[in-house]
Amino acid sequence: MAAPERPAQAPVSPRTATGGPAKGEGLVRSLTHRQTTMIGLGSALGTGLFLGSGSAISAAGPAVIISYAIGAVLVAIIAVLLGEMSAAHPVQGSFGAIAHTYLGPCAGFVTRWMYWFSAVVVIGTEVVASALYIRWWWPGVPMSAAILAIAVVVLAVNSINVQSFGTTEFWLSTIKVTALCAFILCAALLVFFGLPDTEATGLAHLTDDGGFVPHGAKSVWIAMSVVMFAYAGFEVVAIASAEATDPQRSIRTAMRQLAWRLSVFYVLAITLVVALIPWRGLAVGDGSVEASPFVRVFSDVGVPAAATLTNLVVLIAAVSAANAHLYGASRLLHSLGDDGLAPAPLARLTSRGVPATALAASTLGIAAAALLAFYDFGGIFSILMSIALFAVLLVWLLILASYVAFRRHRDAHPADFTGFSIPGGSKLALVAGLGVLAVAATAAEVPDMRQAASIGLAFTVVLLACYALATFRRTRRT
Repeated sequence: MAAPERPAQAPVSPRTATGGPAKGEGLVRSLTHRQTTMIGLGSALGTGLFLGSGSAISAAGPAVIISYAIGAVLVAIIAVLLGEMSAAHPVQGSFGAIAHTYLGPCAGFVTRWMYWFSAVVVIGTEVVASALYIRWWWPGVPMSAAILAIAVVVLAVNSINVQSFGTTEFWLSTIKVTALCAFILCAALLVFFGLPDTEATGLAHLTDDGGFVPHGAKSVWIAMSVVMFAYAGFEVVAIASAEATDPQRSIRTAMRQLAWRLSVFYVLAITLVVALIPWRGLAVGDGSVEASPFVRVFSDVGVPAAATLTNLVVLIAAVSAANAHLYGASRLLHSLGDDGLAPAPLARLTSRGVPATALAASTLGIAAAALLAFYDFGGIFSILMSIALFAVLLVWLLILASYVAFRRHRDAHPADFTGFSIPGGSKLALVAGLGVLAVAATAAEVPDMRQAASIGLAFTVVLLACYALATFRRTRRT
């Protein structure tokens, strides 16, 4: 069996798995494995959990616990399989470059551009969310000024060097994880033990209002359309492998810890929330700070200024997510420029190994989101988010397809590879692929998913047309 084609200027040789020199393709290897793990948590633990779980609870009631558990299993499978590939190929472009190698240049092109666009949209929305949280304290601050302040912070952190980014993201994520642990402890105290003047709620709320599955078994599937996107963002860990000091150790540790931590945090937090507060009360939340499950729990514990505390947590969560997604977007865009699949200036690096041009281009989402927020173009904003949601599912499918091809090559040439291997990895990839397709199939029932599918497919066609045009021009030049 012949080795797969290698993308231009993106060495994906299995023999680079041990990490190579201190600098690879100009990107500086300085991220520790602790920083790498926290980068993944920083991008995945965002406002989707802290504020956005109400719609999932509304769709499935207490049975949303099953939806989050299924989502945790799917994400855990994708994470560990992606970790195996990234440890074998710790290169710039990450899963995009790997898709180029094992599925072909077109797949690598679509994977990276799709992920870049979705990340750019998420960056914009997180920055706008951060500005809204700031204005919750100081309503007189102009929206544009608040957006600019947050944008300057995340851009500055990413512009210095990768070590600065890693350190900042480590501490931001640590604060988020600490807050989440505090939330879980407080909720568990109220559910199982109560307080001197408050009886323990127990688990009665899970069944006493229409039963555990009040909307029927189908609702568990429908809720997946919301649940899965709360897990998105862990892919940044794989992108960071190109700048990790010890890629194999960092990626193996990061992906495995990320898989179980996300599972425990999401499933346990949601279970305790639904057990503590009647689910219909959570389902009517409007997405504001006061409607957050965190506020409800902290209020029940008697913590003063619960809304203020929660607002600080969600602000840190939003800034952290924007920071991590900007890092991931800039690295994939840089790899596209390096491979000749985007304008050449995007491949340029500063003396500190920062892709400054790609970084600047990846802030377009902030500018677009600011304009949309300023002019209140809600319809256009919804369209952009629909493309981003579709892109996440497509990228996951391409990652899983890349893994199947990668594993075939690895099994045929075991001597060429070092590092860990997941037993039954190809079968797990097929299971996860079916799960992702099942989530996409909720478009038959969920209007937002239907919009995501229709607009996302159209956007994919545009990307394919761009790739065909770029290929045609390269062919004519040669």
